[in-house]
Amino acid sequence: MTTTTRVRPAALILTPSAEDRIAVLMAKAPEGAIGVKLSTPKRGCSGLAYSVDYVTEAKPFDERIDTPGGTLFVDGGSILYLIGSTMNWVEDDFAAGFVFNNPNAKGACGCGESFTV
Repeated sequence: MTTTTRVRPAALILTPSAEDRIAVLMAKAPEGAIGVKLSTPKRGCSGLAYSVDYVTEAKPFDERIDTPGGTLFVDGGSILYLIGSTMNWVEDDFAAGFVFNNPNAKGACGCGESFTV
């Protein structure tokens, strides 16, 4: 009997503009950076916030998502809060930043800084 394995879908979906922004970040990354990392530290009035930072080493339980412009790592402790989310980069006249559509979020604070699951 032959076992066929299917390709595991990415835990997080990146829009083309998010992939482009990762490429821009990696083009001006500090020396030693191997990618950017998304995590959900405890912060804000709802409990968790999104944080994107440069990373110099991959941790054993980090999820790795390769994009054309660089690698996005998702913190292993945050992945359960982010499964099925879409990460987008949005710019307008007044602000620019990553925006998340997270089906796991049950609520958010009024300012949009943090969310709860």
